[in-house]
Amino acid sequence: MKALLALEDGTHYFGTSIGVPGETFGEVVFNTSMTGYQEILTDPSYKGQIVTMTYPLIGNYGVNLADLESSQLPVEGFVVRELSRMASSHRAQGDLPEFLQTHKVVGIEGVDTRALTIHIRAFGAMKGAISTLDLDPRSLAERAKATPGLIGRDLVKEVTCPSKYQWLEQERAAAGRFNIVAYDFGVKQNILRKLVSSGCNVTVVPASTPAEDALKLPCDGILLSNGPGDPAGVPYAIETVRKLLDKKPIFGICLGHQILGLALGMKTFKLKFGHRGANQPVKDLASGKVEITAQNHGFAVVREELAGREDLELTHINLNDQTVEGLRHKSLPIFSVQYHPEASPGPHDADYMFRRFLQAIEKGR
Repeated sequence: MKALLALEDGTHYFGTSIGVPGETFGEVVFNTSMTGYQEILTDPSYKGQIVTMTYPLIGNYGVNLADLESSQLPVEGFVVRELSRMASSHRAQGDLPEFLQTHKVVGIEGVDTRALTIHIRAFGAMKGAISTLDLDPRSLAERAKATPGLIGRDLVKEVTCPSKYQWLEQERAAAGRFNIVAYDFGVKQNILRKLVSSGCNVTVVPASTPAEDALKLPCDGILLSNGPGDPAGVPYAIETVRKLLDKKPIFGICLGHQILGLALGMKTFKLKFGHRGANQPVKDLASGKVEITAQNHGFAVVREELAGREDLELTHINLNDQTVEGLRHKSLPIFSVQYHPEASPGPHDADYMFRRFLQAIEKGR
């Protein structure tokens, strides 16, 4: 079935429908990971976005239940050059085309994803649409342009859990040393797995949970998770974190890092085309070490806001554009990173961040 991808500026690409027929709208972005398409599709941070994979062949190793980052496919749409109909892996429990259809994802293949990526890099991420119903490029582009963008929009409420729950791992027989309250702004399951494997009991709470309710739970530390969209669009989360600042050790990841920055009085801004992929170079300013990291975000903390701040320290920077990748409070056990130390997909260079969090809790005790 014929499909059309149209951007709000009129740029368009015809291709073949994958997933389910229909129509979808979102911000068109690109991810440079060569593997990990299943984790990307199930990452709640992609809510509101149509994801383009820059690697040309997607789906060749199939899908399996072990690599899910959530139970849903939050992406608004999926764009690939070529979708593999064969799954060549001993771990495969199904193929990607069926996976997309089961979860009712609208997608398109046959697109020149290299040209699309270059266009986004040149002109920035922009609103777009994939359709099998409206194949008029001008009409679809105008309709995409009329949809709401990401700035100021609360996408967290669409992916957060409805009520608190305990994250349990079957392989762990003993109770953990520490109790972590994880704010679910769109949390990836591998973050929770990392905490459990590090010896923690994890209670996941909705993004709207008041600070006083979180502190009533068994709580040695607070995890602020990743999530989608504009951190300024969740003022209730910013206010909650502000109330938690001097109460418990806090570790922020991705959107959690941005929300923490806003709670500390800093500002955020929208990047031109964001950082999405498993090959982003980050420098640890204390050690001088360069880490290759997994990232997925379209907003960042304003670096200039750190000028004159005696309470905060810049700990990590992105080597591609010098943006803020890590912050640390100088007197409170609070720190955050813009990238994903749990990876999935991606390198494990930043695994130590979970150990650093537990060390902060231990020291606080």
